[in-house]
Amino acid sequence: MIGIAALWIVVLLLAGGFALDRILTRTVVDNFDDQLEYNLNAMLIAAEIGPDGEVYLNRALADQRFFEAYSGLYYQISGPGFEAFPSRSLWDRRLDPSIQHNDEDIHVRNSYEFDGEPLRIVETDAYIPESDVRWRFQVAQSREELDSQIRDLRTTLIQSFAALGLGLILMAALQTLYGLWPLRRVAKEVAAIRTGQRQRIDPDFPREIMPLTEEINELLEHNEKRAEEARRHAGNLAHALKTPLTVITNAATAKDANLDEIVRREATVMRRQVDHHLARARAIGRRSSAQARANVAASLDTIERAVARLYEGTTIDITGDREACVRVERQDLDEMLGNLIENAAKYGGGRVFVEIVKSAPMIDIIIEDDGPGIPAERVDELFKRGARLDDTGKPGTGLGLAIVRDVAEIYDGSITLASSEDLGGLMATLSLPAAPEAG
Repeated sequence: MIGIAALWIVVLLLAGGFALDRILTRTVVDNFDDQLEYNLNAMLIAAEIGPDGEVYLNRALADQRFFEAYSGLYYQISGPGFEAFPSRSLWDRRLDPSIQHNDEDIHVRNSYEFDGEPLRIVETDAYIPESDVRWRFQVAQSREELDSQIRDLRTTLIQSFAALGLGLILMAALQTLYGLWPLRRVAKEVAAIRTGQRQRIDPDFPREIMPLTEEINELLEHNEKRAEEARRHAGNLAHALKTPLTVITNAATAKDANLDEIVRREATVMRRQVDHHLARARAIGRRSSAQARANVAASLDTIERAVARLYEGTTIDITGDREACVRVERQDLDEMLGNLIENAAKYGGGRVFVEIVKSAPMIDIIIEDDGPGIPAERVDELFKRGARLDDTGKPGTGLGLAIVRDVAEIYDGSITLASSEDLGGLMATLSLPAAPEAG
């Protein structure tokens, strides 16, 4: 930032300095030329023709330098066939009138005809009454004074603009360092958090930095929650596996005659718990994606085809908003809907009705079946791990609804169970957060 600011300041000052130098230099040169033209006009007014046809001035010019030898200010009147009429300041030198002009306008030029003394010459051609000769009037002045003024002007400009540039760059540097200094504090406090010296970043920061510090603190809180979830998840899994392992160990130690059956039974319990916790772990891991998006209808169509092959006599009707999308990873949505629809097909009488309803900011997916349903007072039992209310011996782990509930809660959703008024069976309503509109 300091480098860019310095480069921009230098570019602007160079451009501005160049333009200002051109303007001021042009002003100094114009003033110099105006003084020479003034003397030239005075010569034209005072010029007359003498008895022998030669030109002379009927009155002396006011500037005394015309009468001092080599003073640096000169004039000369020249005409073809006549000897030049010079100022006394020229002494033994003469101006070169050989440059031809086809008009009588005033011309200004630089000349180096005198060694070591560059000249600024103002000249014009004119006719004098009583003479047919075209006379060349010239006024010349040494450029030493003019060049000295220009040098002094440029020196002043360079020094002033250099001081201004350094001051601006210094100001930009101080402003940048002062403006970014709070970020150094943020870095130090983050380092202190990493080393365990602090828990959160101090909120006392300028308002431009506060959004950053607030987001960092929220990220730290989010990570702590994730870590706490992981610890709780590991503890739950350990606790869930501890009892079956203890039963197996005790049976093995006692050399129980039914050890084989005990191992199979407890292994099934452990597999259920592992499946449950793995589903939660996958959902938690995918939840961090802010771009999670899944189309509900597409997921339902896929599940319908799979369930229809497993339960050929079941009819699944899907209606509602087919454009609705939820802020859930597709795999997790498939797992939740798959559990719910498979349960409806397994325990229903052959009809499953699914409706997609927008209920901002949520999307409700209502799944109804024509099965026997369940008593209202036993609804909560279905969400217990391994709970099963059927005694038909159909295969299952008893973890389906528990997994659906846990995964839905991970995505800030919910599931409710009630009786279906239309079909008479169970109605499950899965509510999930709606995804933002595309684009």
